[in-house]
Amino acid sequence: MFFNEDIYAPTPEITPLTMALLTEEDAAGNLVTYVMEELNDYTVSVPASKVMDHACKFFGSSLKGRQDGTRDICGITHKAPISVDPLSGMYFFPTTSPSSKQCSWIAHSHIDHILDAAGQGTKIMFKNGKKVNLSVSYGSMLNQVQRTAQFRYLLDNRIRFLQKQVSEKAAETFA
Repeated sequence: MFFNEDIYAPTPEITPLTMALLTEEDAAGNLVTYVMEELNDYTVSVPASKVMDHACKFFGSSLKGRQDGTRDICGITHKAPISVDPLSGMYFFPTTSPSSKQCSWIAHSHIDHILDAAGQGTKIMFKNGKKVNLSVSYGSMLNQVQRTAQFRYLLDNRIRFLQKQVSEKAAETFA
């Protein structure tokens, strides 16, 4: 991967502009999180999964709660993709087990395409032209992208169904 900043942001926030939370090693050998966003990138000295847990809590749950929700919706139990906030389209998937210190998180909606990096893992090309190489097999990464798409489809359909029910009920009330 890459580590090109010595500036550590104090409180990371995940927004719809966040493309990835990348676990890296700084110059001193400490694991840090490189937050890649559409417009600017920065580094925090908090593990990526803790950043993700903080983001989930901001939206009223926790990382574990979001993982449990994924399991209940589509049966995915390992390396489960999550919705930090489905209304703003923030769906992320882990590159390894979230309990691993090496775990990074990728925002599904920002991926343009992924490439097999010929024995060097996977290259992710983002929609804004940024790219990142991860030491995760192409097959594993492709599987994570597909599982996230499946989860996203199922959860979005549930939300649309409920919104339709509410709209129909409101129309009946005013008729």
